[in-house]
Amino acid sequence: MTPSPPSEPSLRARINLVWLLRLRWGVLVGQAVLVAVAAWGLKLALPVPALVALLGVEAVTNAAVRAGLTRARPVAEAAIFGLMLWDTLVLTGLLALSGGTHNPFTALYLVNVALGTVLLPPRRTWAMLGFTLVAFGSLFVLQDVTLPGLERPDHAELMRLHLSGMWVAFAVAAGFIVYFIQRVTRALARREQELEQARARQEKVASLATLAAGAAHELSTPLSTIAVVAKELERALAASQTSDSVREDLKLIRQQVDRCRDVLVQMSADAGQTTGEPFQPIPLERLVEETLSELSGRERVRVEVPEALKKQEVHGPPRALARVLRGLVKNALQATPVGSGVELRVVAEGKGARLEVSDEGQGMPEAVLARAGEPFFTTKAPGEGMGLGLFLARSLAEQLGGSLELRSKAGEGTTARLSLPGVDGREASA
Repeated sequence: MTPSPPSEPSLRARINLVWLLRLRWGVLVGQAVLVAVAAWGLKLALPVPALVALLGVEAVTNAAVRAGLTRARPVAEAAIFGLMLWDTLVLTGLLALSGGTHNPFTALYLVNVALGTVLLPPRRTWAMLGFTLVAFGSLFVLQDVTLPGLERPDHAELMRLHLSGMWVAFAVAAGFIVYFIQRVTRALARREQELEQARARQEKVASLATLAAGAAHELSTPLSTIAVVAKELERALAASQTSDSVREDLKLIRQQVDRCRDVLVQMSADAGQTTGEPFQPIPLERLVEETLSELSGRERVRVEVPEALKKQEVHGPPRALARVLRGLVKNALQATPVGSGVELRVVAEGKGARLEVSDEGQGMPEAVLARAGEPFFTTKAPGEGMGLGLFLARSLAEQLGGSLELRSKAGEGTTARLSLPGVDGREASA
């Protein structure tokens, strides 16, 4: 059975968990440094074995979470909530073993609360705050518990250490909060920019679909009339002494009318036929076969699909992907002189794949390469293309989390690189 794509909440939770894991490694390193400085730099009497054991537990937890992220399993927000509660417990244990409420690094509780505000829904955020307050309050009880063989400094010494460490604790807590909030702000700005670009592309595609539908509707009647009249004239003149040139002209008219109809059908299909087509895993071998099945001149295409990649799957709408790849191959065939071939290669790329189409044509100068992919921009002869293929190919690739890259130099041919995500590529791209 084919696994279904992850839902938006699961996808968002996975991204948040990746961020939280990175921050937890940073916190773990910082805590280890602080323990080392306090125990061996400041010569404080601390239960180092117990502290190291807690840090080891944190490291094991991080490794386990990281291993879980490598599996294509959905991530629930409850997992993040539980992990943050666990972090609060571990922090409470570290503080209880190193001064309790007198430890200035109790300010690190605020880091967890701030992260919860960003990563968790309101209900869980308030629960996180309540749990943190209870954990902080427990330090007033735990600080009165003395471990065997551990002597605590007197009150004056504790106050001196507390005042000395307040500045460091504030700097550490504030640094973590500012760093994370800035990362979130930059990520939101990038996301907003990507959404705006995607919205602009969708508006262009919708405009093309509307234009195609309108053109097909408005032109279908006059084109049909022209075709019928031309056919009737051809029949009427068949028995007359009309010259062959006139009959050839009428035949040409009918052919051009049919060509106009084909252009309208193609324009309509390219602009919106696959709208709503379901996404599903597609083996690379099948994608290549469907691409070449309806292609004129496929005997000139050299296909290179490594055996290990034939069964590998990419994720997307099958018909749209086949049409996009077919368009790239068709462009390459049109640019390559008769007698020369075109190469279609499949290359592994992360969990997805990259399909490269290379021709032996004249290539493109930089000015043309910079505009390649703009709607209705084409260097082909009239009737050979409408300048929509590259635009729609790039739009679909970016919608799937992939990309389309063109590499070309005048006189050296062109290579189109279509990168597609794997079955779990939607998570990777996010």
